[in-house]
Amino acid sequence: MDLFTVVMKNEMIAMILAGGQGTRLGKLTKSIAKPAVPFGGRYRIIDFTLSNCANSGINHVGVVTQYEPLALNTHVGNGANWGLNGINSGVTILQPYSSSEGSKWFEGTAHAIYQNIDYIDQLNPQYVLVLSGDHIYKMDYEEMLMEHKKKHASLSVAVLEVPLKEASRFGIMNTDDNNRIIEFEEKPENPKSNLASMGIYIFNWGRLRNILTTNYAKDSTMNDFGKHVIPAYLESGENVIAYRFDGYWKDVGTIDSLWEANMEFLNPEMALDIRDKDWRIYSRNNISPPHFIAETGSAKESLIADGCYVAGEINHSILSDDVQIKEGAKITDSVIMSGATIGKNVILNRAIIGENAILGDGAILDGTDEIAVVGYSEVIGVTIDED
Repeated sequence: MDLFTVVMKNEMIAMILAGGQGTRLGKLTKSIAKPAVPFGGRYRIIDFTLSNCANSGINHVGVVTQYEPLALNTHVGNGANWGLNGINSGVTILQPYSSSEGSKWFEGTAHAIYQNIDYIDQLNPQYVLVLSGDHIYKMDYEEMLMEHKKKHASLSVAVLEVPLKEASRFGIMNTDDNNRIIEFEEKPENPKSNLASMGIYIFNWGRLRNILTTNYAKDSTMNDFGKHVIPAYLESGENVIAYRFDGYWKDVGTIDSLWEANMEFLNPEMALDIRDKDWRIYSRNNISPPHFIAETGSAKESLIADGCYVAGEINHSILSDDVQIKEGAKITDSVIMSGATIGKNVILNRAIIGENAILGDGAILDGTDEIAVVGYSEVIGVTIDED
């Protein structure tokens, strides 16, 4: 690694917005923030964004929390498990409101950054990378920064091509032949392109800071990047560039998308390869990732973590730590989070079972029409014997 690379990596800090309640995940976010929801057998959703930061050489990461932050704060800690706790690096858990505004909670993505200006100023970066903590993907932010600098951009927005029929669900970036963004459409009914914003931004910090402080000194209307900041940049003629990403990316903000991403996780060719030693996904417990079982005994094509007791039949499912599957149970296309107990002769199909949930003997949950969900510590049916 040459000196230029080291200097370049220290030019940019990351701000992870991890305060969302995630109401569309229903029971699964009743008591924890969406980025803290378990995923893939041993991870939590925010692990993917944090791991991207670590693998991209970003040394300073601020995590902005708001809704039910305790589990997220405990999980992230000081960033040691991601290698982000050295003398010249670290993860900082930021409060959901700033001292300058009393106890005012943030009202949007841009407002969250404005509230943490003091933290950013202490690090004095040239660039600020703004990220969401609730997406599943691998991305080298260093490559995005290099493109940002090459194009002399004031703002770069990561975009992903989506099927045109689904484009109305996203913020759409319309570009010229040089990937300069000339128009932004928020969930357009008739989209002009299929370049969807991934909610990943690189800003020149001096410019963004000036825009936010000027606005909040005047009328405090610039609360959201998509609705307010990006249109303001375009209207003022700023050089706004689309950075095209062509890898796997999943917004797991709904029950269906969370279930789909977990099922795709079972096949590295469809999703992310957690066995890739060159781009590891780190977590709080880094003993080992869950092990994939192609077909052995009562388990087929599944991911099963440590400490599981499996006496039933498991097909194409994910079991987290310390899951108990009792005799006669049949689990298909399901996600069982840590500490859950599945009783005798239980039948699960297309289900998500929350941490420490208990399903009594003989319970049947069929998610053929709609993914079946059991919340954290929820008890379904008769309480299971302890034998």
